[in-house]
Amino acid sequence: MSAYIGFGMYVRDAKNRDEVWLLDQIDALGVDPAAFRSREYVIAVDEKTNTRVGFGRRRIHSGSPEVCELTGIGVLEAWRGQGVGGHVIERLMAEAGDDGFETVYVLTDIPEYLGQFGFELVEPNQLAEQLIDRLDRKRQQVDESIEPLALAVGDFEMPPRLREAFKTASAETESTEPAETAEDFGIDPETATYKYDTG
Repeated sequence: MSAYIGFGMYVRDAKNRDEVWLLDQIDALGVDPAAFRSREYVIAVDEKTNTRVGFGRRRIHSGSPEVCELTGIGVLEAWRGQGVGGHVIERLMAEAGDDGFETVYVLTDIPEYLGQFGFELVEPNQLAEQLIDRLDRKRQQVDESIEPLALAVGDFEMPPRLREAFKTASAETESTEPAETAEDFGIDPETATYKYDTG
């Protein structure tokens, strides 16, 4: 799969040399580090400066059947509101499809953010056993408001405004996109240490 997506921005598979950076950012953004495997991540990169600006993970839960969960999605603060998170999710969805998964799941406390791409809430009792257990742990350890969402791989939709924003994203750009502001998701930007954490 080609890594190139936009003019100056792209998303690629994580490499071994990204592991230290990933662990640092996961810690800094408060993203779920459970069972960390760098090979399960993708990274958004500014092609002009080779700066890594965002990341996300496609975690496969073994069992019968196997289940694919998107988790650990993070965007560096200076790059938020410019479609980076959406393009990370798009790449993860494409790779899930390449792996043969028809449906992808997310456990998140910001369902509105995922909803713009087509994700919908599902009842916990409809989840595979692996995800029921993980949902229970996350609600106990992270936030009781975490909800399960699901989306068929072929139904992912990228809002056009995020597609365009990603093409010209830069650290200097101040975004006014309401769909990706902290306040829209009930997050206090003065106290929060992360945003877009679905894992």
